[in-house]
Amino acid sequence: MELTLLRSFLAVYRTGSFTKAAGLLAISQPTVTCQIRNLEKEIGQLLFLRTSRGAIPTEAAEELAEETGAHIDALEAAVLRRQDPLDLTERTLSLAGPADMVSTLLLPALAGLIHDGLRLRVGFGPTNDLLDDLSAGLHDLVVATAQPRRHGIVETPLMDEEFLLVGPAALAGRVPPEQVASAGPAALKGIPIIAYADNLPIVRRYWQTVFAERPSCGAQVVVPDLRAVLATVKAGGGISVVPSYLCAGELARGEIRPLHEPATRPLNTLYLATRTGASANVVLSAVHSHLLTEAKSWSAMSAGVHSDSQQ
Repeated sequence: MELTLLRSFLAVYRTGSFTKAAGLLAISQPTVTCQIRNLEKEIGQLLFLRTSRGAIPTEAAEELAEETGAHIDALEAAVLRRQDPLDLTERTLSLAGPADMVSTLLLPALAGLIHDGLRLRVGFGPTNDLLDDLSAGLHDLVVATAQPRRHGIVETPLMDEEFLLVGPAALAGRVPPEQVASAGPAALKGIPIIAYADNLPIVRRYWQTVFAERPSCGAQVVVPDLRAVLATVKAGGGISVVPSYLCAGELARGEIRPLHEPATRPLNTLYLATRTGASANVVLSAVHSHLLTEAKSWSAMSAGVHSDSQQ
C-alpha cells in the first residue's frame, strides 16, 4: 500500500472535507477522492459518508485513524527533519574533504557546534571523488582543493593555503635557504622527496611557481596524508612541500626548517562545495557560515607562519 493513500485519508479525516484535504496536501480534489476510493478498495471497507455536511468518518475510519495516525505523523516528521531541520540536532551532516585539512582545521573549528548537538559523519578522499559523491547526495558539504566548476554544485572560497618547502632541522644547516635561493633545486640534489601522491602535485606546483621548472626526480616516499608527510620530514626522512597551517607548530618548536623563502609563496584556494539550493538547510547553513568565519583566523595563522619563518 502506498503511504500517500494513508496520508490523504488522515487529511480528510482531520479536516472533514475532501476539498480542504486537497488544499492541505497541495493536490487536486479529484486526486484526493481517487486516493480515498483506492484505499477503500484495498481494505474492503467504506471510510467516509459523503454528505452535504462534509465527509463523515465511518467506524472503520475511526479505527484506522487511531491505529495509523501517530505512525504516519512520525514518518512525515522524520522526512521533514531532513528536508528542513529546525535545529542542529535534527539531521546528521555528511562532511568530506582532505584528511589532513579536515582533521587539523575543520573538526576542531566545529567543536562548539558539536557540543551544541551537531551530528557529523566525516569522509576523506580526493576532491574529484568527493564531488561525485556530493552530486549523488552522499555528502552535504565538501572541502574541495580545486574550484569544482560542475553543474548543480555551488562553491564558496574558504581559504588560501600557502606552501612551504621544508626539511628537518639538521638539514637546514647543510642546505641554508640562501643556497637554495641561488642554486635552485640543484642545491637539493640527492635529498629524498616525501610526497602526497606519485605525480607530486604539491611539490610540482612549488617547483613550477618558484623555480620555473618541473621536479627532475620522483618521490622516494609517497603517502596520501600530509600529516604523515610532515612526520616523515620531521624525523629526518627527507624534504617536502606542505601547507603552512599544517606545520606551524613544528616550525615554532624548531623541529623543521624552511629551506627556501621566495618573495611570494605558492597559494592554493580551498572551496566549500554544496549542491545548488542546499544551503537553505538550517544545519548546513550553520556549519557553512561557521567555517567561513573560522577560516579568517586560519588565514591570519598562515600569515603569522610566514612572518615567523622569515625572522
